[in-house]
Amino acid sequence: MRSGLSRLIVSAALSAACVLCASAARAQAPEADHPAKALPVTAIEAIDQVWAGHKVGFALAVSATRLYVGYYDANRQLTIAQRDRNGTYWTYAKLDSWLGWDSHNYIALAVDPAGRLHVMANMHSEPLIYFRSAESGDARSLRREAQMVGPEDEARVTYPIFLHDAEGRLIVKYRSGRSGSGDEIYNVLDAKTGRWSRLLSTPLVSGEGKRNAYFVGPVLGPDKRFHIVWVWRDSPDASTNHDLSYARSKDLVHWERSDGQPLSLPITLGKAEIVDPVPVRGGMINNNTVLGFDSQGRPTITYHKFDAAGDTQVYLARREAWGWRTAPISQWKGFRWDFGGPGSLAGRLSVGGAKVEAPGRMTAPVVRDGRTSDLVFDEQTLAPVEERPTQDLVARLGDKLKVPADMRANVLQVAGGPEGDYALVWPTRPPNRDRPTEDIPPPTTLLLLRLAKTTP
Repeated sequence: MRSGLSRLIVSAALSAACVLCASAARAQAPEADHPAKALPVTAIEAIDQVWAGHKVGFALAVSATRLYVGYYDANRQLTIAQRDRNGTYWTYAKLDSWLGWDSHNYIALAVDPAGRLHVMANMHSEPLIYFRSAESGDARSLRREAQMVGPEDEARVTYPIFLHDAEGRLIVKYRSGRSGSGDEIYNVLDAKTGRWSRLLSTPLVSGEGKRNAYFVGPVLGPDKRFHIVWVWRDSPDASTNHDLSYARSKDLVHWERSDGQPLSLPITLGKAEIVDPVPVRGGMINNNTVLGFDSQGRPTITYHKFDAAGDTQVYLARREAWGWRTAPISQWKGFRWDFGGPGSLAGRLSVGGAKVEAPGRMTAPVVRDGRTSDLVFDEQTLAPVEERPTQDLVARLGDKLKVPADMRANVLQVAGGPEGDYALVWPTRPPNRDRPTEDIPPPTTLLLLRLAKTTP
């Protein structure tokens, strides 16, 4: 599910060399659409003309001294733009990879502790496409690497995500295999030698050749543990998602259930902790299962499924003393998103992670058929209180962003530390199930926004 708004927030575990890396933030593959906070815009800067024929995720990373933006240019070529954080002009590196029509082929960027830039992009069950810079702080020294660790598990790569562990080491995770039959692989970078190795001796999760897992996370929680949630999917048909699952870890190596019971790796469907046994064709879609935390630091999961009447509702799952509690936090009548089939979908509904708004009150942001709102609910009972309309970041731009009638404005927002937040905004047509369209639209302008400082 893609198009609209994506939000990625950088965790406190990032090393000083990488103040923020969009792809490291909540380790959420940016083909998913999640609501972004509508912070006031303090500056707008054009970067380049970019491909607008279909939605595909771009990337932003900020080191101690530079900004890096990864995107596909007007000719669909993978491009990295960089400038000094306080600079006024961009330099550009063109890499030898060109985008087709697949909305899965998003870009992942990271800066390692030595200041080297790492780029993975343009893969949907394809052989590894990976670049790293030979020189610190210079995207123009990026060179393609034939492999990270070795040919095993690098022949069919999808969903690369960079993140940092509790020690600040650079980690990359990706799916090896294909939709309906894939494993989750974790690699770690040795900061001294610059070499990658397997973080785990086995896949984190295995579909056993029958299915694969679609993850959100790892997310570093207030308990200093990493939390992940996922759904299982049996085939390329998006309607075959089922069984919302959960695990946690202190070090990304040793994993356990929410009650502390260790999980042996790889985690399979038979071993997994099932939060909600949503059946196939039950209205739950991959990547729209988002972690949050309540005032006691307990993990929550925002997701959607069909209710007893057959309508689509947003649900919240929370880990309580006795186990997982699930409850609807929306009260919609007559709304049913009945999706299915292969390829990238233009989603009707996206959800964000729940957070505490005030004592006894929590909210979860949603975008439904293009309208943004907050679902407000009682923290103790999870009972719905109200649905409150909100203004999204695109609306704040007003006439400064002209979006053609057949396009949508995509947003990638990241937290930027004491100087404020950043966002990338660029209009594109929505996904087209990864198939060519009959025409090629004109390119659009990729904008970098400086936003007001995020408040806790």
